[in-house]
Amino acid sequence: PIDAAPSATPAAPVRVALVDDQQLVRAGFRMVIDSQPDLEVVVEAGDGAEALRRLAVVPVDVVLMDVRMPHVDGLEATARLTVGD
Repeated sequence: PIDAAPSATPAAPVRVALVDDQQLVRAGFRMVIDSQPDLEVVVEAGDGAEALRRLAVVPVDVVLMDVRMPHVDGLEATARLTVGD
């Protein structure tokens, strides 16, 4: 008998966070990202402060973040996220 090749376990999708103060921009990126089988949007936030709160409890692999946003902008939020890396 011929041995069948071991079935490959599908890799978990890349978990993406979308951070932008414009809901339509987030919706557009979500459509594109979620259309890919190896990507999944797991967090959305409307500003850097909300992103920091959500990312403290939801693990992600990639953060797509706008630079200019109210409250905490993308540069400050990124700096806070990467402290200790």
